[in-house]
This record gives sequence, structure tokens and C-alpha cells, in this order.
Amino acid sequence: MAISRAQLAKELEPGLNALFGMSYDSYEREYEDIFVIEDSNRAFEEEVLVTGFGSAPLKSEGQGVQFDNASESYSARYTHDTIALAFALTEEAVEDNLYDSLGKRYVKALAKSMANTKEVKGADVLNNAFSSSFTGGDGVSLINTAHTLSGGGTAANRATTMADLNEASLEDALIDISTFTDDRGLTISVQADKLVVPPQLVFVADRILNSQQRSGTADNDINAIKNTGVLPGGYSVNHYLTDPDAFFILTSVNSAGEGLKMFQRSPMETSMEPDFSTGNIRYKARERYSFGFSDWRGIYGSQGA
Repeated sequence: MAISRAQLAKELEPGLNALFGMSYDSYEREYEDIFVIEDSNRAFEEEVLVTGFGSAPLKSEGQGVQFDNASESYSARYTHDTIALAFALTEEAVEDNLYDSLGKRYVKALAKSMANTKEVKGADVLNNAFSSSFTGGDGVSLINTAHTLSGGGTAANRATTMADLNEASLEDALIDISTFTDDRGLTISVQADKLVVPPQLVFVADRILNSQQRSGTADNDINAIKNTGVLPGGYSVNHYLTDPDAFFILTSVNSAGEGLKMFQRSPMETSMEPDFSTGNIRYKARERYSFGFSDWRGIYGSQGA
């Protein structure tokens, strides 16, 4: 349905001072603080985890060397979604000079709607990170205590008993991250990179990371988290996270491009065309992309206590 002159009666009144409601600022591309962005030229992208070798065994004198096998483990698939929205102005509205005065404003509003959807879809990867309804290639949720290892056993990227964000829970998480292993159980160099929090935890995060001394104590101890530089990326706030108690730590695996990813299949394009039968002017915005994750080692999280 096209936007008609009746819906925009005030636009036609002389002496109108200003329009409001479509010029609010937006939070700019917060998903870029979380996801590594890559281009795609296919309907979907698929990434396969390849396991390496186990620890090399002792070779006894005169005995043959042992052979090991590397193999493919689970795969992660990114299926692109098409996101689109449109609006139209009637021929009469265009004739009455609303094309310039209103059309440009609604085009901006259209772009804002498209950007909001992109932020929500990106944040949904974290919002659903603990849900058994949203599983990865290994059959469990992104953040879980039961990630299966091809060498046997399981691994976790959350605490067994989750806690609210505080100095102790953050230190425990940083220690857990530093003890990650690969799929064959070999110790690997994984470091924490950045803390991601909802708006409700911004002041807690700032006190923990940036206080010169320990936050919330009368002791004269140094702030070890700040002093050791174990979170070089600091913290970022994502306003699209839905759990006010949840917090997440991105790791060096994510920074290396093997954790959380966004594939851009088609960048956002806007187009305008007239409709012959009605004379309406139609505007459309469209893009294709996908959000997801490959290696769970790219993130550690907690839902809070």
C-alpha cells in the first residue's frame, strides 16, 4: 500500500516548522565488534573442522614409528538470509512536491530499519548461545559444557556454575580460556581478547577493567586484570543483547577468523521505480548475509547467576 496525501496531510500545510521521529541516531555496526566479516559468492558457506595429530609417543629402540590419522570433524554451515523492505508514495503525493521533502527522509528510515535487523540478527547468535534449540556443528549450543572432542572427552567454554560478572568470575573465565585444547587434546595458545556486555553491565565492566586497584575492596592490591593486560581489546557494549546479566569474552581464535563470522553475500542496495498502473513511486532496500559460528573456542560466556 502506498503512502498517500491523506496520511501526510501535515506535510502539505504551509508554515510547517519541522518533522521529527525519523532522525534519531542509531548505534553504528556493533556486530563488527563481535564478528569477523567475509564476502561470499555462493548460496551458503560451509567450513569444516580438521583435526590434527595427537601427542607424539615415545619410539623404542628398534621399533617402528607409530602412525596417526588426521581427519575431518564437524562442519559449520552459513545459509544466507535475504532481508528486504519497501515503501511507496502515491502519484498525487509526488505531484504535490512530497517527493523531495519526504522521499529522502523515508529512504533514510528504510536504511535504518535494514541496519536494525542486521544488528538484531548478529546479536541473536549470542542471545541464543546457551539454548539447546540453536546448535552448532558438534550438536550442542555455542556456549556449552559438553563440546565433543575427536580425541575423546568433552570441553567447555563456560563455567559449570555460571556467575554474575565480577572480578572473581572474570578471572576464572580468563583462566579457563587459557587452558583450552585442540580437538586431539593438545594444549593450544588461546588468549582472551575482548569482553562484550549488555548496557546494564557497562559500569561493572569499566570498574573491573579500568580501576587502578581492585574494584570494590578496601585492600591496596593492584588490579591484576588491568596490570597483566589479559584483555587487550577492553570491553564493548552491545545494545541488542537481551539478557541483562549475560557477558561474553571473545578470544584470539575469534580474532584469527575461526570463531564467529558474518558472510556478506550481497551488500545493501536501494532502488526506486515507478508503477505503470498506479503511478506510485516505489522504493526498495535489499541485502543478503548470514551470521554464525565455526569454532566454539572463539568465545566464552556466562548467563549470570
